[in-house]
Amino acid sequence: MSKSNNQSMDTFISEWQTDLNAIKNDFLSLKTNLENKSNIIIEFNARPGVSYSLRAAHKSQQKRVLFVMVDVIDDDPENRWLSVCFYGEMISDPEEKGDLIPGGLLGEDGYCFDHETGSESDILYIQQRIDEAYLAAEKE
Repeated sequence: MSKSNNQSMDTFISEWQTDLNAIKNDFLSLKTNLENKSNIIIEFNARPGVSYSLRAAHKSQQKRVLFVMVDVIDDDPENRWLSVCFYGEMISDPEEKGDLIPGGLLGEDGYCFDHETGSESDILYIQQRIDEAYLAAEKE
């Protein structure tokens, strides 16, 4: 991540004071999960009032520009929530918690997992999907 991009993300995190849905720590957990992976590039895209996105790509990926997009939905800054999206064939969803979004991830079919309240089991399930997508991206 570039220095200015990292500063932008640090500013977003430090200014995120109101967390009625208790998801800030879950976002930080997903961010740490990504940062601990090798050979990836993480981009931060801030669109205040819409979303704040972490986009992770494996350096060996040739086919696509990312393997996961972690969005903090900002339509109501006091009630933010997460939407974590993957390309459809890069993950499984054994508990059917995701929503299929035809053409919804950069023009391709994707799965998005909405996370609206702090739930350890839900965030662990999403982390498992990130790990799965990471391994799939490594082979792309």
